[in-house]
Amino acid sequence: MRAFLTVAFTLCASTAFSAAADDMVREIRHELLLVPHYTVFDWLAWRVDGGKVTLLGAVVDAGMKRDAEKAVRSIQGVRDVQNNIEVLPASGTDDRIRHDILLSINKEMSAYLSQEVRQIHIIVKSGNVSLEGEAQSQADKDKAGALTSHVQGVHQVANNLVVVTQ
Repeated sequence: MRAFLTVAFTLCASTAFSAAADDMVREIRHELLLVPHYTVFDWLAWRVDGGKVTLLGAVVDAGMKRDAEKAVRSIQGVRDVQNNIEVLPASGTDDRIRHDILLSINKEMSAYLSQEVRQIHIIVKSGNVSLEGEAQSQADKDKAGALTSHVQGVHQVANNLVVVTQ
């Protein structure tokens, strides 16, 4: 269930190619963030190799998987899309865990879950949780993991938050 935000470029001496690749990555990120109904309970990631884009992550709705692929296919320079996004199985227990984690983190770290930012994404499958996204410090990353692990019904927590310094 671990998903990485990965970008792999073929090294090329041409500066124009690098600029075009950078533009494609920015456009992919932009388009995926705008996919309708992308929530804190979904995680979209990708890998780029030349004109091939591999979509990764996990979503709670199959429509999100299709919409993400459609958005990326429309980007100039994308020749092929491999859609490896996992659609999480429907589960009332997992839904409860998602919402309990959301409430726990939101109570103490609300800035990470605002509609504009959504720096933390909560992926739950069979009681196993993966935290994806970014934290502003190691302390915030650790706090999000601790808040998650204390939610009833959580079996394991994979804290994949990346600490970014600004």
